[in-house]
Amino acid sequence: MLRRLHKEQPADFAFSPANQAWAQKQIAKYPEGRQASAIIPLLWRAQEQESWLTRPAIEHVASMLGLAYIRALEVATFYFMFQLQPVGSLAHVQVCGTTSCMICGAEDLIKVCQEKIAGKAHAISADGKFSWEEVECLGACSNAPMVQIGKDFYEDLTEQSFAAILDAFARGEVPKPGPQNGRFAADPKGGNLTLVLPDGEAGNGANASVTLAMAKGDTIARIMDEDAFAGGTADAAAPATPKAVVPAPTPVAAPNPELAAAHAAAEAAAARKSAEADAVLALGNAPADGRPQLLTVAPDGGGDDLKLIKGVGPKLQSLLNALGVYHFNQIAAWTQAEIAWVDGALEGFSGRVERDDWVSQAKILAAGGETEFSARNKGGGASGA
Repeated sequence: MLRRLHKEQPADFAFSPANQAWAQKQIAKYPEGRQASAIIPLLWRAQEQESWLTRPAIEHVASMLGLAYIRALEVATFYFMFQLQPVGSLAHVQVCGTTSCMICGAEDLIKVCQEKIAGKAHAISADGKFSWEEVECLGACSNAPMVQIGKDFYEDLTEQSFAAILDAFARGEVPKPGPQNGRFAADPKGGNLTLVLPDGEAGNGANASVTLAMAKGDTIARIMDEDAFAGGTADAAAPATPKAVVPAPTPVAAPNPELAAAHAAAEAAAARKSAEADAVLALGNAPADGRPQLLTVAPDGGGDDLKLIKGVGPKLQSLLNALGVYHFNQIAAWTQAEIAWVDGALEGFSGRVERDDWVSQAKILAAGGETEFSARNKGGGASGA
């Protein structure tokens, strides 16, 4: 589809002081030389301020980001989210007309737009406040039919509920975004049957994203603010700032540090117990003789970091410790018979000792030296089982 800039354009554009400060924060998110990455949010904010995206606004954003005008024009004309011609000053309604919404009643919503706004898409209502268009899938198929107004979704609509939403906007109110049939998000219409929380807790019939947006005034209420019109100069005929009814957020209990510490300790103990059990079971497959020197009690400090031996990861270190192997010098002294015993004890890891030559590595580490592997992984742990 060919998208051109509107033939009538304002003389200039400037962000309102609040939007200018917001835009600078967006640009600061990106490293030097990558400021162009902020172009879409800045163009969107310019459109919210003016209700449509003008050529002076596009060029102003390009200048802020150090871009050639053509680069910003490429983005603005490519994405259908950007309105390149005047739209309703209060609300531009985008009706999803793709398969799911079409089957569920999108044509009824379009009929409401034709009756309450204008007979044709992209035409502005007589009072200048509304316009509409049919768009492709907006990704809310499970809540069909739906419309997007600004950046808000109004879902699970009927001809009657959609008409009521437009009437509420006309009165200067801000209808709550989201499903309009009482259900939470995309739960079954008959009610949620899984992951049901006790009454009153967050998530049970309350959309946290919508609640936060309403509380912050960041629904369409923000772009309807008088200060957002024409770079901060409100038209005398502009509607008064609507007052949204904001539900009180559900209080969230502060985390209990003692409970969290106890939980972490319990998990660590369970992991140690599991490793010890694995080692005890594996002992049954070890040769009857050839047992190396083993410690019956863990040394103070936990012994050496056996993960500095290539091929020994956290799992193998836990198994070795459970067997009684804690020090490099223990491994450095292993004979072939003792290696065979360890292979039998470490069921599932047979052959690891000789494959990675643990004994030679352990001799170097026991003498205070470093291997290439230990030098690379010291302080950061090693890879392996």
